[in-house]
Amino acid sequence: MLSIGEFSRLSRVSPRMLRHYDAIGLLRPEAVGSNGYRYYRQEQLRDIVAIQRWKEYGFPLCEIGELLKLSGPEQAQRLWRRCQAFREDLRAGRALLRRMEADALRMEGANAMENQYQVIVMEDPAQKVFSIRRTIGVAEYHTLFEDLRRGAAERGLCQAGPIQMRYFDQCFDPENADVEAQMVVAGDGPDVTEKPAFTCAAVEHRGSYETLHLAYEAVCAWLAEHTEYRVCAPAMDRYLNDPHQVSSAEDLCTGVLFPVERV
Repeated sequence: MLSIGEFSRLSRVSPRMLRHYDAIGLLRPEAVGSNGYRYYRQEQLRDIVAIQRWKEYGFPLCEIGELLKLSGPEQAQRLWRRCQAFREDLRAGRALLRRMEADALRMEGANAMENQYQVIVMEDPAQKVFSIRRTIGVAEYHTLFEDLRRGAAERGLCQAGPIQMRYFDQCFDPENADVEAQMVVAGDGPDVTEKPAFTCAAVEHRGSYETLHLAYEAVCAWLAEHTEYRVCAPAMDRYLNDPHQVSSAEDLCTGVLFPVERV
């Protein structure tokens, strides 16, 4: 058998960490001598290599013990899920890096660089809409849009414009958002109302909904520079294409509109 020092030297894992693995039941030594020294079977090197590999892949120690008990195909399934999560983290990281680089250039005075967002003031006309208003969490938005489409179909309403979302919250609360999903429809019908016309500070966002907050930041920065305007009604997201009909999230196009008035 190998002493804890020998096992540590071979595996490149410190004795302190090996003791921790023992304490949490992740890797028990084969024997503990009367002097308290821990001894490991040479075959346990396979286990420590696996533990360190799963740890490197980002799995917490509390999950690794369970992973080691799974079959090869079951482990592969868990690893594929981690691969997908890692890809998403990479995409988010690249987007953040691009934003950091753009901000750094702006701070250095590279004002000639084209801004990603061009905020405009536009007239948004009145629209006939079928709508559903609820207080829900962000995770429930998809269900709300499904209910909106189903409700319009049940009433025989024909979609004549984009799906959009208005936000009535007094403050930002992603778990309990007071929102109204709207479908622009043709003509009158059951439960059809009219969204009033507004003058809006608006910007177009291209890309995943997960980065939509960047468009909001752009409008906020614009408002900070144009104090002759103030927000006068709930903000709205206008989904300019159907997420089911684009090849990737990068092709999504969303309008962000802040109704404003001059002061």
